[in-house]
Amino acid sequence: MSTRWYPLFQPGNPQLRVFLPNFWMKLIRPYAEDDPRPIFPNRVHFIVSMEMTRHDVKNYLKKIYNVDTIAVRTEIRMGKTKEVGKERMVTKEDDYKIAYVTLPEGQDFTFPDIYPKDKVDSKVEDEKKQMENMKTGLKRVKDVTKMKPDLPGWFT
Repeated sequence: MSTRWYPLFQPGNPQLRVFLPNFWMKLIRPYAEDDPRPIFPNRVHFIVSMEMTRHDVKNYLKKIYNVDTIAVRTEIRMGKTKEVGKERMVTKEDDYKIAYVTLPEGQDFTFPDIYPKDKVDSKVEDEKKQMENMKTGLKRVKDVTKMKPDLPGWFT
């Protein structure tokens, strides 16, 4: 299932051949964080290449990542359509395939927390302090320009 072209074998020039399939997998979050549906710890969702079958997904995870799977379900979702421009041309995003992988009992997967709350809170506090400093500086500039009404605001 590969679209890559490999050079033909030459008897006097042996070459190392490696088969590289055009398969790829992208890990996705199952649902939105505020969605009330339960998230099962042994179920993982992937967006996969359209050419991959459920057997390919199972073999890919076993051979490359050494992950055992119980079941793999695949589903093809249609891309979104939208109207663009003055002429209201209809464009459509590409279709994509989702693989739902069930892991065996005892193997759990939790989606990594890329943006922990404590780091986000500290950034928000820093931004609030910067905003307060900017407000006090602006107020000071306005007070100075009130004393000198004939000068422009940028001349302080």
